[in-house]
Amino acid sequence: MHLPALNSRFILGTRTDSTSYSDATTRVLAWANTPESRYVCVSNVHVTMESYDSPEYRAIVNGADLVTPDGMPLVWALRLFGVAGATRVYGPTLTVHVLERAALVGVPVGFYGASPEVVARMLDACRRRFAGLRVTYAHAPPFRQLTTEEDGSVVREINRSGARILFVGLGCPKQERWMASHKGSVNAVMLGVGAAFDFLAGVKPQAPAWMQRAGLEWLFRLATEPRRLWWRYAYHNPRFVALLAGQYLKSLIL
Repeated sequence: MHLPALNSRFILGTRTDSTSYSDATTRVLAWANTPESRYVCVSNVHVTMESYDSPEYRAIVNGADLVTPDGMPLVWALRLFGVAGATRVYGPTLTVHVLERAALVGVPVGFYGASPEVVARMLDACRRRFAGLRVTYAHAPPFRQLTTEEDGSVVREINRSGARILFVGLGCPKQERWMASHKGSVNAVMLGVGAAFDFLAGVKPQAPAWMQRAGLEWLFRLATEPRRLWWRYAYHNPRFVALLAGQYLKSLIL
């Protein structure tokens, strides 16, 4: 299947692709029908600033087969740099689109990440929500670095399961590093979708649609998880705004 070339921009050095839910879902399903190993990143301010601070991590994100604009600030940045029709492709919503299409066409999927309790609740919710969905693999790894032997066992289990799409919910930046390090060994399309596991399981609330459209989801998440998120937003958000303004002004001069 021929897929059109992506229209991309580099925001503070990190690639972001202009795509849509339909386009991204089509790409994932097309890749899932080949024997290739690929990975998809969803980029927001956190990902962009982690990439800005770490050349190693930036190379991982820029090396992805698809980088979607997960947050509205990235959508606005794409528009600012000439991609007039840029729209948001939010990881949790993309997950739903891909699961619906996979259930429809019978493509087996797997899940890697979160905790055993969240995975159990998520699988129950998915079976009720997506009729015909074939879940052939699900694993919640321990919250530590796996040994070489453990990691090899995980890879073998994923490949034996036949899952052609693997949702990875380890959080940024761990999930992107995991996907990049397993490209070529995991025979599936890997999607790093972060909080999607929690949302599908119903253990964390999502921001109202109006807050998402207004780019205020970070404020909702800060209100629900202040102790975990306050430093991330206080450190990254102002720098993102200042650096993006600098990049834009530089583009006008050049």
